[in-house]
Amino acid sequence: MTPTHIEHIGIAVKSIEEALPFYENVLGLKCYAIEEVADQKVKTAFFQVGQTKIELLEPTSPDSTIAKFIEKNGGGMHHMAFAVEDVATALKDAEAAGCQLIDKEPRGGAEGLRIGFLHPKSTNRVLTELCGKK
Repeated sequence: MTPTHIEHIGIAVKSIEEALPFYENVLGLKCYAIEEVADQKVKTAFFQVGQTKIELLEPTSPDSTIAKFIEKNGGGMHHMAFAVEDVATALKDAEAAGCQLIDKEPRGGAEGLRIGFLHPKSTNRVLTELCGKK
């Protein structure tokens, strides 16, 4: 597996509406998309910074992983996502290299991407997402 770039950095927030002014008014970024990913119980907002995106993640249900993360940590950086050519192959490569997988197979994510997560226990405590178009 060879990531091509950092696809995005995921940041957990209690409210996208409350977080937007910092990113738009202070940093001068423009939110270009807000989307709900129903099966992940999350609403997302995206900002482009060069080749990398910032993804705000707001829970849409108290039992979502983002809600649990916010309850435990108060919000903040949730994950780092790397762009890969083929998510299924990258997950297999990571597992073969000794990484514990959260997702054995790619699943649907925001912006129509295929995604898969590596467990932070095997990635130096950083929740790592692999994402791509296939």
